[in-house]
Amino acid sequence: MTHDRRLTPFNGHVAHVSLCGQVAAASYVAGTPAQIAAPLTDLCATPAGARDRQLLLGAAVLVLDHRDGWAFVQADADGYCGWLPDGALGPAEPPTHWVAAPASHLYPEPSIKARELAVLPMNARLTVTGTAGRFLETAEGHYIPTQHLRPIGDWADDPVSVAETLIGTPYLWGGNSRAGIDCSGLVQAGYTACGLACPADTDLQRDSLGATLPASAPYRRGDLFFWKGHVALALDSATLIHANGHSMSVAHEPIAACIRRIDAQGDGPLLSVKRRN
Repeated sequence: MTHDRRLTPFNGHVAHVSLCGQVAAASYVAGTPAQIAAPLTDLCATPAGARDRQLLLGAAVLVLDHRDGWAFVQADADGYCGWLPDGALGPAEPPTHWVAAPASHLYPEPSIKARELAVLPMNARLTVTGTAGRFLETAEGHYIPTQHLRPIGDWADDPVSVAETLIGTPYLWGGNSRAGIDCSGLVQAGYTACGLACPADTDLQRDSLGATLPASAPYRRGDLFFWKGHVALALDSATLIHANGHSMSVAHEPIAACIRRIDAQGDGPLLSVKRRN
């Protein structure tokens, strides 16, 4: 049986107990719940290896193994597996709020004049314990502007509108934040902000998101355009938005021109257009 490395909680040595009898592992573990304690951390294919994706503050994970300062985890939200630094992990705590702005700052006191402690990406999750003027206080005793947070469950209503708030964000392979994002990361950011489940990579998104449109169907806002290794969102019937290596940013582009350009540069034809049910 072939297993997708990205979605299989097995690192060649340790496997989740659910895989007993399916993979040959030295040990099978139930894992330990934890969450991301850093504002943003790379999820790598191997310890200190290439970045596959990124995980954000407050993301729930299951820790399956530790090796030389690195932890092997599976993300709760999309099932993605990989390695991240031990120092990026903290105890599991139910978050109460999420960052609804493109980015925000964490402060040591409730003042915009204080030196910020960290930049927080959109969709980061925090546990809020109180208020202080125009700020909300976190369980760690830090502060974030009230305008930038929404309670968990108070989601945005349009993934495309969310994506548009990230216009101009630099392209970054495997990126998932305002500091840098790639095509599938942009789609996932938009869906996550709307409380919608979404895989992390383009091929996984193509396999699971929406229904395929017939070639004659007119495009509408929110339609997903898939090429081999690339995805974009329709802004309207004639324009799309995507994080792309052509402009090295999140940008708008005419749909017809984009399809021609990608094919002409040798990256292949449009494979499908899908619409969320």
